[in-house]
Amino acid sequence: MTKKSQSIDAYRPKVLVIGVDAPYNKTANIDSYFSEFLNLVASNGIIYDEAIFIKLREIESATFLTKGKLEEAQKICQEKKIDEVIISEPLTAMQERNLNEIFDAIVFDRTRLILDIFEKAALTSEGKTQVAIALLQHKKSRLAGKGVFMSQQSGVIGGRGFGETAKERETRHIENQILKLRRDLERFQQSRATQRKQRLSRNIPLLCLVGYTNAGKSTILNALTKSDVFAADRPFATLDTTTRELYIDSKKKGVISDTVGFIQMLPHHLIEAFKSTLSELQYADLLLEVIDLADPNWESHIKIVASILEELGVQQQILYVFNKADKVADVDALSGALSRYQPHVLVSALSKEGLGELMDFLGTWEKNREAFSHPEKK
Repeated sequence: MTKKSQSIDAYRPKVLVIGVDAPYNKTANIDSYFSEFLNLVASNGIIYDEAIFIKLREIESATFLTKGKLEEAQKICQEKKIDEVIISEPLTAMQERNLNEIFDAIVFDRTRLILDIFEKAALTSEGKTQVAIALLQHKKSRLAGKGVFMSQQSGVIGGRGFGETAKERETRHIENQILKLRRDLERFQQSRATQRKQRLSRNIPLLCLVGYTNAGKSTILNALTKSDVFAADRPFATLDTTTRELYIDSKKKGVISDTVGFIQMLPHHLIEAFKSTLSELQYADLLLEVIDLADPNWESHIKIVASILEELGVQQQILYVFNKADKVADVDALSGALSRYQPHVLVSALSKEGLGELMDFLGTWEKNREAFSHPEKK
């Protein structure tokens, strides 16, 4: 790939990004996967100096990259005097440390990149707390093993060396921080549970927007509720859950919530940390899954969302909302594929095309919805 044409700031670090087609990657369109990775890098405000794409037939346990690919990347780091390397895949703590030494540069993996994006995107206290927990869990995982910013001096047999003591002290400190943050998170959960009971007692329907990141969930929320929630054409532009009242023909039909977008290989730390927020999906009466129909990988995105919902134990009724239909040259050619996802509507949130059909569906659904069973009602 040619060098990215950007004005170079002499004071910023020089960055190499490495996209990897790994053996475990089942993505149908690997070019799109690499573009998505570059979009994540840009979303984090990072200007990179060099980008390469490599295909691995196997994973080297110690360095992730095999010998030939490792030497190729190392040569670029030396020639370009690279300070930071960002890799499109998750790395183990050992792989990250070894690559740091081989490249003589700071190495960031996919997990750390997404965690950084979330850290910048979180605005509410709850969102910041959830991201802080995920960051601490990631940091804790990096303390295992030898040589992590602290010496490994060995003491006498049966005793503990200074390095081990320092590592244990740091681990204990992180665990205490996580415990405090989880207590804070429990208070947010209690507040949400109280609001949920009030909503259920008044039989107010809850609709939740879900979907792959950058599919247009926030834009659809704004269009349906005439709100001004921040929306931008980049991954994870909005992170915190936003709830608005939904009116159709001047009558309140329920409340609708936007949720954090999903992405393939979403770091497990984030899924765990955000379970308290995402668990609200289990109490939804209807999920509106927003899909970017203009993305050639839209069907794989549906599968990724389905797998995450399954992990969360969410089995709610789904309306498939195919967004950005105006950007598709021949929508009729997709009719066969679209028919597999029922019920569905085609919209363009920006141009408002198709929103009338969506509103009609929601109005009809609200009138005829079944009495859903919630834990509080049992």
